[in-house]
Amino acid sequence: MAYDPNKPLDIDDLVFQGRLFLRRLLPKAGMIIGIIFLLWLMTGIYIVRPDEVGVVKRFGAISRMAEPGPHYHFPYPIEEVFRPQVTKVHRAEIGFRTIHVGPPAEYRPVPEEALMLTGDENIVSIEFIVQFRIKNAMEYLFNIDMIEPTIKASAEAAMREVIGKNKIDEVLTTGKAMIQTGTLDLLQKVLDSYKAGVQVVAVQLQDVRPPDPVSEAFKDVASAREDKEKLINQAQSYQNDIIPKAQGEAAQMINQAEGYAQARIKRAQGEADRFLQSLAGYRKGPGVIRKRLYIETMEEVLSGADKYIVDSKGGVVPYFPLKELKSARSLAGEGRNE
Repeated sequence: MAYDPNKPLDIDDLVFQGRLFLRRLLPKAGMIIGIIFLLWLMTGIYIVRPDEVGVVKRFGAISRMAEPGPHYHFPYPIEEVFRPQVTKVHRAEIGFRTIHVGPPAEYRPVPEEALMLTGDENIVSIEFIVQFRIKNAMEYLFNIDMIEPTIKASAEAAMREVIGKNKIDEVLTTGKAMIQTGTLDLLQKVLDSYKAGVQVVAVQLQDVRPPDPVSEAFKDVASAREDKEKLINQAQSYQNDIIPKAQGEAAQMINQAEGYAQARIKRAQGEADRFLQSLAGYRKGPGVIRKRLYIETMEEVLSGADKYIVDSKGGVVPYFPLKELKSARSLAGEGRNE
């Protein structure tokens, strides 16, 4: 029935027209609602990847854990699923921020995080990173609000405490490995006390240097330290050179003295043995031994003297012109030399 604007409004007719409209509309609305409901149910399908673990909450409370693979949960707002990456190693930067990964990489320093006070009251600038992974997904997701800023703040506090127990020379030179290990242990204890569900994998120092205003003074100190080490090495080298020589000379002198002592002992033993042999022979024949000793002694005494043989049969002692004989012998010797 067409609507006539000149005809008065009939309530019964209006109700009748509304019923007809609803009868035509209800089948289409039911279909639309059914499709919407079906789509809503399909939003509960989710897949947990191999590097993830699923945590399902029902009306705000933790309901269950889901292993890798396809799963289903009641659609939101009944249930909600979180899928943190538990095998991924996350990274937190303290003292600097990466602007561009490069290459070449670009960084922006953050002095309020980097400047720290050492145990001997010197200021040092330290930039480091903390690598961590999730070891308990439920603790990581729900125990601490803003977990990554909390990890950064805890790492900075742990580093400041470790640096405050070391002198600046150790921080700048030999103590870096010890500082990394000490910071990692202390940071892990802090996060465990928070029940953060995080495992700290590594703490790595990226840059350790004195602040820019005093860097030149530290370079001078480092240069002086290098000169000191150079002089010490030179002295040790000289020591290593001179001591073996002195030890060798001492050993040589000792060996010579021992050899001389052995020779003297052997000679004395030989003379003693010869004397004992002579004594034994003397006891057997004293006259023979005395005569032999006399002859040997005379041979030794008269070996360099002029000797003349005189016949003892003559009754008158002959006269020997010794000076003339010596002169004649000297002339004879010069003639032979010519």
